[in-house]
Amino acid sequence: MQNMHVKSLSALRARRALQRGSFARRAGFTLVEMLVVLAIIGSIVGLVGPRVLNYLSESKVKTAQIQMENLASALDLYYLDNGRYPSTEEGLAALVRRPGSAASWNGPYLKTSGLPRDPWGHDYLYRAPGQNGPYDVGSLGPEGREGGQATVTRKQ
Repeated sequence: MQNMHVKSLSALRARRALQRGSFARRAGFTLVEMLVVLAIIGSIVGLVGPRVLNYLSESKVKTAQIQMENLASALDLYYLDNGRYPSTEEGLAALVRRPGSAASWNGPYLKTSGLPRDPWGHDYLYRAPGQNGPYDVGSLGPEGREGGQATVTRKQ
């Protein structure tokens, strides 16, 4: 009887080992399944990617507009203290360093230690007098040249 029990026990172990082996062979993914998943992920990226990039470019333009509003506020404070806006030659640097021609400069007028750069890494443009007001503050945009596709100008 014990011999029979040993035979049935070894047969049970062999059957379990066989089942485990076939399960292990079935546990992976086929090449077709992987390609379907990659195609789905690719189509999602293809649909969502351009929208995300569009939001990124829009946010850079909005950031530039907000920074130019801050510069405009600082220029107005400069005007209140000195009775004039900085000249084109003095530029926006007059907001952080006292120009020689400023009679009662109470700056720096910006909270940062230096002049901010636009979101594309360029210096802001400043002209006084401006085309439609006492000054123009603008950005070169992503192309880095005046009249580029995303030129942003703040006129006072």
